[in-house]
Amino acid sequence: MDQLFYLKECSSTNDEVSKFLLYEHSDFIGVTTFNQTKGRGQYGNTWAAAAEKNVAYTLAVKTQGFLISDFIFNYYTAVIIRDFLANLTDHDVKIKWPNDMILKNKKIVGILIEKKKINQNNYFIIGAGFNVLQDTFDEISHAGSLLTLTGKVFDLNDFVFSLHEYLSEKLKNIPSEQEIITQFNLNLFRKDEISVFEIGKERQNGIIRNADEKGELWIELEKDGLRSFYHKEIKLLY
Repeated sequence: MDQLFYLKECSSTNDEVSKFLLYEHSDFIGVTTFNQTKGRGQYGNTWAAAAEKNVAYTLAVKTQGFLISDFIFNYYTAVIIRDFLANLTDHDVKIKWPNDMILKNKKIVGILIEKKKINQNNYFIIGAGFNVLQDTFDEISHAGSLLTLTGKVFDLNDFVFSLHEYLSEKLKNIPSEQEIITQFNLNLFRKDEISVFEIGKERQNGIIRNADEKGELWIELEKDGLRSFYHKEIKLLY
């Protein structure tokens, strides 16, 4: 059974979802709000969003039954969220490694996946912030929204119900590990294009070649040749 709970306001849907797992018997429990006050991003980053214009969503999934690694699970989550957005908008959406969503060179989704043990069960906690109706951003920001980038006005309730249904169904039928890696790389942002990267305090040209099964990104650098990186070891400038 799949369930989705709506909160008028909360600090973080990733934190709130555990309360529902204590009482409900379900393999897929979602929590959403259109007013998240203290969203968290990857590695302690914050995720700020305008109230009633964006969607904060968390899906808790029991880890049992998944025969893939955590890295591949992260890839698959990114792939199905990308597919959902591409189908919804009829636009080409890319995955910025490891799992941001990019539309027309602007970030529209940030994802944070955690593993937690709650009430004797282990869960993947998939948290995502979707910029849907926000129409203004920092001048220096790389962020955009579905509204600013497609011109379409989406109903937030319809959006999140469709999202929850799509993700829950896709997570019930996991493809092979190789197929997931292939799909991830097929939609990888700036793959096989010359880009500028920041390593430490040095900038260098390079070309993203592929992401591998260990969660590493392989980049052919102008000075250092082909090297692999984990998240936060290198920054893509775009």
